[in-house]
Amino acid sequence: MAQLDLRVRVLGRLLRRANSISRMDDEQIRKAQQTVIGHNPVLDLVLGGVAAGVRITEDTAAGETGPLTIRVYRPEGASGALPLVVNFHGGGWVLGSLDMADWLCSNVARSVGAVVVSVDYRLAPAHRWPAAAEDSYRALVDIAARAAEFGADGERLAVMGDSAGGNLAAVVALMARDRSGPRISLQVLLYPATDMTFASPSITENADAPILSEAEMVAFRAHYLGDQNARDPYASPLLARDHSGLPPALVQVAEHDPIRDDGLRYAAALEAAGVPVRTTTYVGMPHGYLSFPKICRSAPQALGEVCAELHAALEPQARADDGHPTRRGEVLAG
Repeated sequence: MAQLDLRVRVLGRLLRRANSISRMDDEQIRKAQQTVIGHNPVLDLVLGGVAAGVRITEDTAAGETGPLTIRVYRPEGASGALPLVVNFHGGGWVLGSLDMADWLCSNVARSVGAVVVSVDYRLAPAHRWPAAAEDSYRALVDIAARAAEFGADGERLAVMGDSAGGNLAAVVALMARDRSGPRISLQVLLYPATDMTFASPSITENADAPILSEAEMVAFRAHYLGDQNARDPYASPLLARDHSGLPPALVQVAEHDPIRDDGLRYAAALEAAGVPVRTTTYVGMPHGYLSFPKICRSAPQALGEVCAELHAALEPQARADDGHPTRRGEVLAG
């Protein structure tokens, strides 16, 4: 394995010391969920800021039990109906917020020339599974139906998510297939959690990795699932009986990540079912590298790959006869 950069190791130690989910009680989690991250020059040095030339507005979309806050990113000066990308932020279904996705979503909007809509789903432990999954799907259906309100084309639709958000993006793709929902042209799964039974060998291999450890994974799962069935495909999309008919996928994973093999195994399951997949392993990278673009050296390359795949999938002239991109393969990047 490639060695982790010193600054990544330092970041991991600082984050674990400050707010490891494995040491937080329910009250500490509640306070963390209410904390507004926002933007300032210091935070933006680590988390990245909002891309220039992107207009951001806030709105609401339908959730399973009530309206959810959404954040809409649209490149300034763009005209006409643009492709639509619906994003689900990470944070272990417990933490995370719309602010954490600003760098990724705004850069995708600018580079792809798309409207990106980020969904603020309900969080555990106050709202356990399947709240986040059902919120995410209901919001997807509502946003796609209202695409014209956002200056977007609901027929050119992709879903995207990182970590727990990658899980949700995969889950809503399953739901859309099973429930005859919106037609999705691409699912962008960034270091996704796909198997809540924790059967991936990389969990043991990277048990003490920075950013995300095995102990933290156990805590996140306990808060999200409680005593519910970890094998349900809407919690563990890898364990679905059938992966055929799902949208093409870009799957990115990090070498130093306990859930690296979740992404690799899911990509293999999709490909075995005949789904076009592009898989990239970012060597020397930790979990969450796109959340720390000023610290993790591969973040710009990973962002470029995301934007290129979205552009290829969502531009009409770049699509295959059946409307799906045809690229597939596995890549090592670093």
